[in-house]
Amino acid sequence: MKKLLSIVLLAIALFAVSFAPPALAGDAAKGAQIFSANCAACHMGGGNVIMANKTLKKEALEQYNMNSIEAITYQVKNGKSAMPMFSGRLSDEQIEDVATYVLEQAEKGW
Repeated sequence: MKKLLSIVLLAIALFAVSFAPPALAGDAAKGAQIFSANCAACHMGGGNVIMANKTLKKEALEQYNMNSIEAITYQVKNGKSAMPMFSGRLSDEQIEDVATYVLEQAEKGW
């Protein structure tokens, strides 16, 4: 009976963990402050004043394969086209916090 109970509890635990949303790496609250000070001029409300189709909205992030912490941190660190690089201006931790904030906001619909 103990064995059966252990197996059932293990199955429930594995089931619960498999459906939990993935934990984001950075601190979204800190990321919000950093975003406001460094990114909001071009990306207010998840938009993009330079390239209107490349927003920070969930659909656009998915379309351009930018819907992960790694992809966003790479873009922020290295820049691309009109977007300046922020490595040297922001620490790796700050960039990860911004990426976490962006993904969280995209999920909420900005």
